[in-house]
Amino acid sequence: MAQFSVNTHRFDPYKNFKFRVKWDGRYVAGVSKVGALKRTSEVVEHREGGDPSTVRKSPGQSKYEPITLERGVTHDTEFEKWANKVWNFGSGLGAEVSLKDFRKNIILEMYNEAGQLAIAYKVYRCWVSEYQALPELDAGANAVAIQTLKLENEGWERDYEVTEPSESTFTEPAAS
Repeated sequence: MAQFSVNTHRFDPYKNFKFRVKWDGRYVAGVSKVGALKRTSEVVEHREGGDPSTVRKSPGQSKYEPITLERGVTHDTEFEKWANKVWNFGSGLGAEVSLKDFRKNIILEMYNEAGQLAIAYKVYRCWVSEYQALPELDAGANAVAIQTLKLENEGWERDYEVTEPSESTFTEPAAS
């Protein structure tokens, strides 16, 4: 079976460096790294007394691992605003947590090398369990300051409405 149904000439899998994150209907600025989408199902072992000496296995509860988002520190406050919905220091008794809207659904989009949307995943009921506003600061370092969000979630699924884009071949411009 071909790995690509529309672009049968394509052999290489998609690269991991072209992606975007969307929440509240808009793209989040500056995201440079997204953790893996990982699901684990527990194994339930059981055996009846008359069975052979091997154990039967069946799936138990499934859990979805947290997703980490990283981006360089800028003046965009979207990470901090979302993190503050879970805990807002100094907001006063009864207003520390925004129970109404601290969860968000997000969309992770992957693009091919030409910048065409190739794959998307919907991640459900995310909330910020860890927020790093600033990294360790070091006067002797030469690096971008990174802020981090750790998102708990209750599951994800592929968006099958996003289909493989038709990749055209590049043609050289006509000589003058």
